[in-house]
Amino acid sequence: MIRIGTRGSDLALWQANHVADLIGRERVNIIVIKTKGDRIVNVSFDKMEGKGFFTKEIEEALLSREIDLAVHSMKDLPTENTPGLAIAAVMRREDPSDVLLVRAERYMRAGELPLAEGAIVGTSSLRRAAQLLNIMPSLEVRPLRGNVPTRVRRLREERFDAIVLARAGLSRLGLDTSGLVEFILPFSYFLPAPAQGALAIQVREGDAELHQSLRSLNDAETEMAVETERHFLEHFGGGCHVPLGALAYRSGGMLRLSGLVASVDGKRLIRKSIDGDDPALLGRRLADMLKEEGAGGLI
Repeated sequence: MIRIGTRGSDLALWQANHVADLIGRERVNIIVIKTKGDRIVNVSFDKMEGKGFFTKEIEEALLSREIDLAVHSMKDLPTENTPGLAIAAVMRREDPSDVLLVRAERYMRAGELPLAEGAIVGTSSLRRAAQLLNIMPSLEVRPLRGNVPTRVRRLREERFDAIVLARAGLSRLGLDTSGLVEFILPFSYFLPAPAQGALAIQVREGDAELHQSLRSLNDAETEMAVETERHFLEHFGGGCHVPLGALAYRSGGMLRLSGLVASVDGKRLIRKSIDGDDPALLGRRLADMLKEEGAGGLI
């Protein structure tokens, strides 16, 4: 029996069950592991120390052989590989867009964001907050933690006029958003987190047979794109304390990488795009370009 380790949120369980279905239900057992990020729910991410808030305990369980593989949202994994562990597969990516979910009575189609001046928006992501404020400085951005259904419920309770969520999470959970307006934030002015929408399957380095059997779940195009984005993130410290976005995709036979770094208050935002074919080189070159424009002083 293959033991799959996962967080206990609705989205994490959906992801683990999705992998279980692909491997074969009769062959797997899902084990829920509580992480630091799950235990500390009243502190925003930028105030939490260290990295791997949602992965560290799961990786420890993998190393201690309590589980055989782990399913992670790849954007939660630190850019530094944990010794003794390896990514066996990066699964085909869902749409990495962010969605602005707006209460219908507060929806106002004007400008780049469909919100009234001074609208209250919920998110605990520095990246999302900085980009929102850069577009519309009058917004009031308030912290919002919790799993996806909890965040949607708090919006319905009128604690916020709008919230920002990953489109992939909404799609995977199939949540009822009736009475709410989904506004997809375009990549042209709103970049996602590196590796947003991608799932990583992690195993022990020594488990060669399991590693090989899982390679059939790997999507090479997604793997190359998120590798490029994560190389870019790595040059800025590789954590969610950084108001940073990135998106890579293949265009005309080449990889195109777009990246941004912003000040927390959104008053300054530096964004550039480059093309190439080497993920590590692209990530480093774009990071250097942004640093030359002063990005290092924003984080």
